[in-house]
Amino acid sequence: MKKSKSGEKTMSKNGLDESPSHLLHRVLQIALDIYNAEAGEDALSQRQYAVLKALEGTEGLSQTDLVKVTGIDRSTLADLVSRMLAKELVVRERSVTDARANLVRIADAGKTALTEMEPRVLAADEKILSLLSPPKRESFVKLLRKLTHARETELSGDVKPRKEKTPKPPKAEKAPKAEKKKKVKTKLSARKLKKLPFPPLSEGISEAADSEDLVHSPVVKTDAI
Repeated sequence: MKKSKSGEKTMSKNGLDESPSHLLHRVLQIALDIYNAEAGEDALSQRQYAVLKALEGTEGLSQTDLVKVTGIDRSTLADLVSRMLAKELVVRERSVTDARANLVRIADAGKTALTEMEPRVLAADEKILSLLSPPKRESFVKLLRKLTHARETELSGDVKPRKEKTPKPPKAEKAPKAEKKKKVKTKLSARKLKKLPFPPLSEGISEAADSEDLVHSPVVKTDAI
């Protein structure tokens, strides 16, 4: 790892540049600084924007649903919704389907604030990604999304246990080439013998015995006179 700057050398010595939690915390600080700079004073905070964006286009969500969608912990979200209710950015209503549940719905003031904030948030996101080279920007966002999804899956208990691979049985030892050749020759000769058209042993015996053409009379030698 090339260490050209004093800050990088310091991080390398204490091992912080190898810590994902520390690096992600620093990245979060950078992202929030850029967000606040682009949003301006008295604008929606990043979490307020996330809540309004989650409520947009819905008939209202419970605080439990908002926790799942935004990733904000329950106690922080409860305090956040209270402050947004005071600013009239959201309203709280009794659920029509469940009388015991309350739904949080985006108010007209919240819709206006959301519309004003969207171009600023887009500019902040572009500025954050501009710190990376163009080929790495998409993969960076994919990695962040993958980390988030993996953690949510783990917390929900939907993680499937990994299947252990069953070891394959050992392969039989190969026979020597000489033995293989003998076996092949034996099989081939057996196949040839099976294919040869041997006639029945009794075929043609009786006819040859009775045929005069096949029997020669003994030649009798006579002495010359």
